[in-house]
Amino acid sequence: MKSHPTFGEKSKRKPSASAVSDRNRHLFGGKGQMMGSFKHQKVSESQNIDNGDDEMSHLPDCILHHILSFLPTKEAVATCILSKRWKFLWTSVPSIDFDDSLLYSSRGNIWQSHVIHFMNFVQRVLLLRDASSIKKFRLSCRVCFSASHVHEWVSAAIRHNVQELDLCLFVDEPFMLPSCVFDNASLKIVKFEMNCILQLPTYISFPRLQKLQLCLVTFPKGNSMQKLFSSCPSLEELAVLDCEWMNLSRITISIPSLKSLTIDDLPYCSVDDLCGCEIKIDAGNLSFFKYSGYLSNEIHLCDLSSSAFASIHIPIISERRWEVACRTVKLLGGLKNVSSLRISSGTIKCLFLADDVLDHIPMFQNLTHLELSRGFENDFIGLLLEFLQFLPKLESLFFLEGVGTGEGDCTPKLVPDCVLSTLKTVNFQKFHGCNAEMDLLKLQALHTCVHVKLYTTSQIIATEDLSFKGILLWTAFF
Repeated sequence: MKSHPTFGEKSKRKPSASAVSDRNRHLFGGKGQMMGSFKHQKVSESQNIDNGDDEMSHLPDCILHHILSFLPTKEAVATCILSKRWKFLWTSVPSIDFDDSLLYSSRGNIWQSHVIHFMNFVQRVLLLRDASSIKKFRLSCRVCFSASHVHEWVSAAIRHNVQELDLCLFVDEPFMLPSCVFDNASLKIVKFEMNCILQLPTYISFPRLQKLQLCLVTFPKGNSMQKLFSSCPSLEELAVLDCEWMNLSRITISIPSLKSLTIDDLPYCSVDDLCGCEIKIDAGNLSFFKYSGYLSNEIHLCDLSSSAFASIHIPIISERRWEVACRTVKLLGGLKNVSSLRISSGTIKCLFLADDVLDHIPMFQNLTHLELSRGFENDFIGLLLEFLQFLPKLESLFFLEGVGTGEGDCTPKLVPDCVLSTLKTVNFQKFHGCNAEMDLLKLQALHTCVHVKLYTTSQIIATEDLSFKGILLWTAFF
């Protein structure tokens, strides 16, 4: 295989029309075949497309660049044959998107010829690009075929002062990104999705980075991850999705500028996984926190402010209940100041897995808005009412997925204080009229005047201030 030309510095002048025309033909295999979904069409002479006299061609470059930025790069390059007006436009499109999966068959077969074609295409597109900056660079490919080329392509994007870097790399062996990625003053958004250890250089600096998303990566041993988080003084959003923490015993995420934090743990859990990493989160300006997982890692969240919104989903597991209950209580302890909370039925059940931890459940003195997700079955209603005892100032209660349609006994053993005094609104997004839902409505109507909204899958059933008489009518209706 012939060697590919290396990337040089940014071009200082635009290539001639004839040179670009010749190179454009090479981009499509040298046979005039156009990549993508564009088809040759016969156009009447009155339209004068070849002379660029169509309406779109008269638009300013910035508008055309914006339009092209929504296309995959291979489609954007294909527009060069439309007319002379379009011949050079693709060389300065602010968004570049390379995805090798578009080349493979529906059966997932990977042909060497397809790989070579993809590599040649990426190489030539970047080589012919002008000196303009890149706003977004996305690369999704299998590194096993072209590790050295991936280095070149990413480095080329960095040289063009890329602001958003989105890398989805499928790795079969240890792989390290170019060091220039981690010492960068232009990057504002970084997304890494790699099924390998995230190997980091000694020096890391992201002075302007605002959003960081890590997906499927395995965190390395040592303090390099700690250094990564502390090297982002402007970071506002952090998402850690399905990552492996197993090489770390403890880590502190201390980012004063952080406003949003999402942690989705791996979607599986074994008995031995609960001895994971201790994660301490210290972010005083955090306004959004979301956790979903089995708490295989112990999360210590420093107190969030009352203006923060939190979303917690912990699926139920049958083993090591005491450890899960303790970790659930500890996690919620960091949320005791929030005013809005979304919580799943599994999370509430985890709180009551061990009797000796109930005394440690925090009192949510500021919580006024509660959303219940993931569907509540009849047997959870009693636990829900017990949980509401820790929410003395609750004003609005939303059932986002409704309540299970079973017909079990849902008679409450106690009436939470908030139902007696502060609760004003109850919203059933998917109302079925089952025993559990009707018992909850009766409970509210007997003790206070609550504004209730009932939704079926198609429409609102009622938006009335319900009295006990009204509840009896609804019961008769169903």
